[in-house]
Amino acid sequence: MRPLFRVLRSLGNNLGLAWWGRVETRQPNVVYWFGPFLTRNGLKTNLSIFLEDLSLEDPLSMQHTLMRCRRKEPFTI
Repeated sequence: MRPLFRVLRSLGNNLGLAWWGRVETRQPNVVYWFGPFLTRNGLKTNLSIFLEDLSLEDPLSMQHTLMRCRRKEPFTI
């Protein structure tokens, strides 16, 4: 990843302008945070791959929300 892109993404997150995906699963009961992304479109494009990977864990249900916010660790709860 290019260093400038990494800096912009970090700055966007620190300012609360980054896009994150919040994914909740049931059985197992876990909240995953996926991001940060500079654009909503970038998040939507990459989230589908993440959701596909999570579906291999065979959760009972899975819901996701796209949001613009600032996140710090932990990214999985």
